Amino acid sequence: MRAFTFEKATSPATAAAAAARHPSAKFIAGGTNLLDLMKLEIETPTHLIDVNGLGLDKIEITADGGLRIGALVRNTDLAADERVRRDYAVLSRALVAGATGQLRNMATTAGNLLQRTRCPYFYDTNMPCNKRAPGTGCGAIGGFTRQLAVIGVSDACIATHPSDMAVALRVLDAVVETIQPKGKTRAIPIAAFHRLPGDTPQFDNTLLPGELITAVTLPKPIGGQHFYYKVRDRASFAFALVSVAAIIQSDGSGRVALGGVAHKPWRSETAEAEMQKGAPAVMAKLLAGAKPTSENAFKLKLAERVLAAILSDAKGTRA
Repeated sequence: MRAFTFEKATSPATAAAAAARHPSAKFIAGGTNLLDLMKLEIETPTHLIDVNGLGLDKIEITADGGLRIGALVRNTDLAADERVRRDYAVLSRALVAGATGQLRNMATTAGNLLQRTRCPYFYDTNMPCNKRAPGTGCGAIGGFTRQLAVIGVSDACIATHPSDMAVALRVLDAVVETIQPKGKTRAIPIAAFHRLPGDTPQFDNTLLPGELITAVTLPKPIGGQHFYYKVRDRASFAFALVSVAAIIQSDGSGRVALGGVAHKPWRSETAEAEMQKGAPAVMAKLLAGAKPTSENAFKLKLAERVLAAILSDAKGTRA
């Protein structure tokens, strides 16, 4: 790990301003991803800004009956919150499906959204990786691709986004609130927050330099049955091969988002219009244009089967 300077921010505005003064700075809260990347010298910030003391650790009801989740709310606390479990159960279930209890005790709402890919080529500094070192190439293309993306890929990157929480937030139409270095705030729909790789896979999201996440807001509850099914290589502490977040209404309509298949949580409202026709019809549209490799093509059928299981469970018909 390389040497760095350190400061404790006193407010969200001063934290963002400090990041503007130090172009290579990083915000640190739980540190569950950043510290690992620093040890591997994948991330090499010269300055760390501790944001733990900013009071962004509360869950509050919004004026329209939704929830405002502070950026520093720990994943364990968010998953256990009575309002989340009752009205946004897909989020609680996604959080519990991620990492381990010890990590969830430290990991924050904002940090979960900002975690970087677990692509093995990104973590191996001896391999080319356009996300880690732009312009060096993509070792994954033509390499071992079983865990990597099948849709939304580019010639520069086929990495996946690792967050379970982000998939649930996408199906819930969450909004990310931020503050910029000059004090301006903005609200970013979760659909527009994460980016596809294109020619610039080093950019995971649409945050501006120095911009700090302060909260994530959820709209008022929409009811329905909430599901989060995650298929992985082992029962715990493993990232998704495919995950499916779904909210199914009594008439068979619903929402669905996928994890483990793309550079961002994958959802198509057009595909959701096919929900009452069954999983094959939904996936035909949701995964249209997919470009799998021979090693990960199984994800297309796996996603369909997981959604089919959810639809059966929603009806109470699965044996």
